[in-house]
Amino acid sequence: MALSIPGLPAGLPSNELNELANTVHSVSLRLLRQIRVVDGTSGLSGPRISLLSVLVFAGPLPIGKLATIEQISGPAITKLVDGLAKDGLARRVRSGTDRRVVLVEATKAGRRRLEEGRARRVNAVASALGQLDPRERAKVREAFQVLARLLR
Repeated sequence: MALSIPGLPAGLPSNELNELANTVHSVSLRLLRQIRVVDGTSGLSGPRISLLSVLVFAGPLPIGKLATIEQISGPAITKLVDGLAKDGLARRVRSGTDRRVVLVEATKAGRRRLEEGRARRVNAVASALGQLDPRERAKVREAFQVLARLLR
């Protein structure tokens, strides 16, 4: 069954750009919902997975910077960091350049857990993409390469 794309939100003019944006938005949300199902096997909540991803790919960062990146409050990020630390997936370390600064970094176990989750999600997307013929996959690849340029 094909995904039904809802109409434009009220107040937005119907034009090519808004229609395309609405389609990208709807498909992206549905795709994220579908692959989020495999995240349940990681034993981590969505916010913890997101934070662990930041720690693995952005390197050690101070709490304040993590809160900004994750767009949550200081107390909320502290609670997430505490949970990851309790699970052995992250740790607090002193900055090598300023001893007053405490950084949060992923542990080896945290990196491993994140990679296992990424592998499950990529596999779920690959399974879905495997239903497309080679020409359709080429179109999807090209479209996402174009979209990726917007996110740099």
